[in-house]
Amino acid sequence: MKKSDFNFALPHELIAQAPLPNRSDSRLLLVPPGNAAFEDRYFHELIDMLDPGDLLVFNDTRVIPARLYGKKDSGGQVEILIERLLPDQQVRAQIGASKSPKPGSRIALDDGTSLKVIDRDGGFYRLKFETAEPVETLLNRLGKMPLPPYIQRAADSDDESRYQTVFARHAGAVAAPTAGLHFDETLLQRLHARGMLFGHITLHVGAGTFQPMRSENLQDHVMHSEWLNVGAELCAQIATTKARGGRVIAVGTTVLRALETAIVDGTVKPFAGDTQIFIFPGYRIRSDVHGHQWLGKRPHGEIDAEIDQQQAFVFGRRRGVPQHERFGRQHRAVDRARLLAPESGVVAAKSDQILVQLAMRDVQIPLVPVQL
Repeated sequence: MKKSDFNFALPHELIAQAPLPNRSDSRLLLVPPGNAAFEDRYFHELIDMLDPGDLLVFNDTRVIPARLYGKKDSGGQVEILIERLLPDQQVRAQIGASKSPKPGSRIALDDGTSLKVIDRDGGFYRLKFETAEPVETLLNRLGKMPLPPYIQRAADSDDESRYQTVFARHAGAVAAPTAGLHFDETLLQRLHARGMLFGHITLHVGAGTFQPMRSENLQDHVMHSEWLNVGAELCAQIATTKARGGRVIAVGTTVLRALETAIVDGTVKPFAGDTQIFIFPGYRIRSDVHGHQWLGKRPHGEIDAEIDQQQAFVFGRRRGVPQHERFGRQHRAVDRARLLAPESGVVAAKSDQILVQLAMRDVQIPLVPVQL
């Protein structure tokens, strides 16, 4: 299978640069099973597509203000994107500079704080903050929210809340789990009142999510690593839901990655650690997931290969619907999301944010190339 199988046109003007005022007002494209016609819907109508007793699993990671600016010893400007917090005042980071800094050199942040370049591993550097101030505190003071490159504007104060899910708890991500950005408190309350259940995993989305796939053959691609935690409480919720005949809905590709990583002998078990799992057409879902809600991605992105979304993009494009690429693929993704699948097959796709869905239970993810 080749990367070019996932080609589709995504005009820049269809990438929304800001979210809607209300998260759940984003539009939803419903793609029913079989040959039924696509339907334009709204995300707050998700409640009509779920049943009491269904378990929605969210990623409760919290985005850190991971973008920093400074100067090298030579005076050259540097942009730093923190990828992961490490012990001993160290971080793993990407560095943008006209000339790559060498190990042993230093970078002065805008406030004068010094960072020492320890070493380099591929496209990532290990840096040490030479200050007693905790790194998280410093980031909250100096850092900017790490909007993706296709958002053609600077981060502002609104992004501190809108580029987070309303259920974000555990700090550590450098990109939002954007499928969850469409849920607001009102919708969550309505879902709860209707008998839907909520569970959580934590997967800290890393800077690798911004990287395009460079290998033409999907089998040659090395997926970036991300840290996750699947707790015993969620495992018990999944088992109980399954025993009652309810459905488990993964809200986003990060949740699906986490559950697939934690599977042992067909059952989701507690797990904490890194994952490099890569889900693409032909992969068989092993976990107890019956539906998947996710946000539309750019062509050739790593997550783009996880679920073929071309048909939904074609539909939305023909309707002239703005594609809220994860809130620009990760930012107030408020205008594109993914839903869950009530049955087998592609069930939902969203046009204002493409909401495409798949019922994942014991089925292979299909690949249906579309000529644009």
